[in-house]
Amino acid sequence: MLLAVVTMTVALVVQGETPLRATAHDGAPKQTILTPGDWLEVRGQQQGFLQVYDHRHERPGYVRPGMVRSAPRLGPIVDYLKDSPGSESLGIGYVALYLRTAPPQAVGPEAFDALGTMAARLGERASARVAKAGDASLPRELEVAESYGVHFVSFERDGATRVCYDGEAFRRVLALGGTGPARLRAAMGLTDPACVDPQAGSTAALALLKWRADVLDAVDPSTLGDEVPAFERARLRLRRSIVSAQLSYFAARTGDTTLSHDRSLAAKRELMLADRAVLADEDRATYDEAALRAATVRWAAEPAVPSSGTGLVIEIVAGQPGQTCVRVQTHATPGAPPFEHCTYGVVWPSSVRIAPHDAAVAMMVQPLEGWSELHLLHPGTAGWVADTLAPMTIDPELGYVELAGFSPDGAHLLVARESRASGPLGAPHTLAPWMWKSFQVLSVSDLHVEREAPALGSLPAPKRWDTADWRRGTLALR
Repeated sequence: MLLAVVTMTVALVVQGETPLRATAHDGAPKQTILTPGDWLEVRGQQQGFLQVYDHRHERPGYVRPGMVRSAPRLGPIVDYLKDSPGSESLGIGYVALYLRTAPPQAVGPEAFDALGTMAARLGERASARVAKAGDASLPRELEVAESYGVHFVSFERDGATRVCYDGEAFRRVLALGGTGPARLRAAMGLTDPACVDPQAGSTAALALLKWRADVLDAVDPSTLGDEVPAFERARLRLRRSIVSAQLSYFAARTGDTTLSHDRSLAAKRELMLADRAVLADEDRATYDEAALRAATVRWAAEPAVPSSGTGLVIEIVAGQPGQTCVRVQTHATPGAPPFEHCTYGVVWPSSVRIAPHDAAVAMMVQPLEGWSELHLLHPGTAGWVADTLAPMTIDPELGYVELAGFSPDGAHLLVARESRASGPLGAPHTLAPWMWKSFQVLSVSDLHVEREAPALGSLPAPKRWDTADWRRGTLALR
């Protein structure tokens, strides 16, 4: 991962915009501009300058001694830089040079903890949607980190480039048995939900998420002890919930219903165990994200509701490759071909509900990870038709919509819709995500919204339409 051990005198650049000059004079031409964290081979001194060789740019030159520091030892300076946003490349340089010069038996998990923490934060800075002061140097800082063997991967996600640290140092922390806080940081760094390539196929995503779930399962919040604050243990539970929800979806996508069921239960359990009272302000959005993701897959663990006593026969079968089809046959026309609705999303069989008087069939369908929709099949003027209700239509990121119940005459339905979005409707000039939740009464015939309210209690008559099984399983009332 890091550079091989060699015997030489080295120095680390600690000042931004440090010029590497062609000769030992302040007015000499600049060979290049050095970035904090660049390492230099020191070959001598001349006229108040250090004569050096810059291995990253492969050129000799001269720098002022005040711009650099000699090869470091791991100590307070690294602890300081580990917790100093904006100083990642310098901190990575300190740790990398320490690892090059320290005896192997002296290297413990704390060095890799510092390295991984700073590398992950550098990736987050490079992925920010809104630029901050000093971000102009980010490409150079990433190059410095890469020059030490610290690797990043990049991909397009949600209309922006995401830069993620590959996690090698965090793996070493877990292998070497770091402290509770170090193992927690490693587990969190290795399982960032934003660092799953959206272009990865279902099989690759499933394998990655299984590995991530194993990483998180090995760091049990209940065994971390008092050295890990309560809010960080709650944060870990939220991460366990998010990864379990992701794994549940991809397991269902690949046909592993047992794993999907188990991870759906785990997602909801970890969410419930996360103590909201101790969460830091910055973790409130993560709690909402975990709740949204758990809500989209909760149907994997819900029991099916019997449809006896209706005049409809519902059958879920495989369609074309990648498709799932729902067939509706009426008892009144046994010889007629059934109505068939096919989708490439995951159809949750336990979510199928039939309206009174056989007025409609509703089901939850999940086309994407973290996103589920309501599909409503109902008779139209020319036969049965299928309508789709999405959680949101403007700048959506995550969300779900679920049926809470039908009106007694089957002409209306009560739904809960909740989503997270970003973009122009978010906080001005920040693209910050924002949450939206609504309980709505819709017409079965065209899904027209007739009434809505932010709380179920604000819909006096329709709130009595909700069913006991929905109240038992939903996360919309959390």
